[in-house]
Amino acid sequence: MSWLVLVVSGVFEAVWATALGKSEGFSKLGPTAVFAVALAVSMAGLAYAMRGLPVGTAYAVWVGIGAVLTVVYSMATGGMPVSAVKLLFLGGIVACVIGLKLVG
Repeated sequence: MSWLVLVVSGVFEAVWATALGKSEGFSKLGPTAVFAVALAVSMAGLAYAMRGLPVGTAYAVWVGIGAVLTVVYSMATGGMPVSAVKLLFLGGIVACVIGLKLVG
């Protein structure tokens, strides 16, 4: 259960990071509200997952999921150009997250 909660929390990390960028310094109410709710859900899930997982592993997986999804969203919406090198490095992050799951 801890791993499932951690993955969902990582998704919410990507949501709050994206909403933070769209809030324009908390000047837009909608994205600011999404940021606040997603941040709370993400942190609560991370805290729950850390009850059953090592802190270092949980945090690395959470950050990895959030970072990869944030970059992929940005590429998909045209906010960041896509390149083979970027995709290679994103694949490296995914491989490391999977490796942490397999060994820990």
